[in-house]
Amino acid sequence: MCSHTKIPTYSIYIHPQNVKRLKSDVWSEDPVPAALTVNKKQYLIDIMYRGSHIREFPKKSYDISFRKPKFFFGETNVHLNAEYMDPSIIRNKLSLDFFHDIGVLSPKAKHISLVINGTYNGVYLQLESVDEHFLTRHGLPKGAIYYAINDNANFSLVSPLDQDVKQSLDSGYERKIGREDDDRKLCDLIYKINTIEQKEFEAEIAKLINIENYLRWLAGVVCTQNFDGFIHNYALYMNGETGLTEIIPWDYDATWGRDIHGDVMPHDDVPITGYNTLTARILNVHSFRKLYREILGEILLEQFTVPFLKPKIERLHRLLRPYVLRDPYIKKKKEQYDEEPNRIIAYISKRNEYLKCHLNDLT
Repeated sequence: MCSHTKIPTYSIYIHPQNVKRLKSDVWSEDPVPAALTVNKKQYLIDIMYRGSHIREFPKKSYDISFRKPKFFFGETNVHLNAEYMDPSIIRNKLSLDFFHDIGVLSPKAKHISLVINGTYNGVYLQLESVDEHFLTRHGLPKGAIYYAINDNANFSLVSPLDQDVKQSLDSGYERKIGREDDDRKLCDLIYKINTIEQKEFEAEIAKLINIENYLRWLAGVVCTQNFDGFIHNYALYMNGETGLTEIIPWDYDATWGRDIHGDVMPHDDVPITGYNTLTARILNVHSFRKLYREILGEILLEQFTVPFLKPKIERLHRLLRPYVLRDPYIKKKKEQYDEEPNRIIAYISKRNEYLKCHLNDLT
């Protein structure tokens, strides 16, 4: 295997007593100290399991914070995702790269090999943390960032969890950076999304939301068919310079024809208009709906096509295959892994055709 085709190896040492601490409570938010070695350089870190339901999977995902040195290639915190339910282990990266290609601010992602206490743990996806350093790395103005952490982040006044009015309009969100004053701004945004009169909505919402960013993001969710992506699996960035809120994709393994359980998802499961209250109100404005049609139509001709995506899919598959053959959680499913590129490519072809057939729904 040529050097330029290798993925980096991250070697982590955790004291056996701290391994027991981790395993004793997979839901604990208290990290344990550890040491990470990458390219012969050692970093002192704090490590814990990450995710919600994925913490119960055999192959754990990890959250790493750096103590000394504090920065790891410009980051103080990284996420290592096991991608356990994705038999291709490329859907998340393929999605985030796709969002970047269609002009949506998106976290960077790369695959790594993970070794813990001398034992090979397999292939992982390193995800860039969306925090204040994210803004610096991407040359963006300071601003508040919120993670959408559950279904209450549906841009509505009503919770889909119990169909009752939300006790707090910022429920469903976790502030990553910002101040309490930003919480009030977020609540005000959700309130206005739901209460601005339709005749004023076009002008007023454009003062609050970066409309083109939102529509490009919407096109990306609709193409990749992330069913949960409309009400969580995203972050909000409140740009301190423009005053406009932008949306950033997050957690896109259940895409490209497979759902959150790893089961096959029909190519026509998510409608061209997507879901959630904000999307419905935006697409109820003729000029916004027309812009969405133009954006999506262009993407269906250029980026969301088999010729554009097939080389990326095949390149990632070839790159990771030698590591997958050693991955204790995937190697017994080698045949399924080798079938996944064609499954994803077939999905793109069918989904592209479906969306083109429904473009006129947006007129």
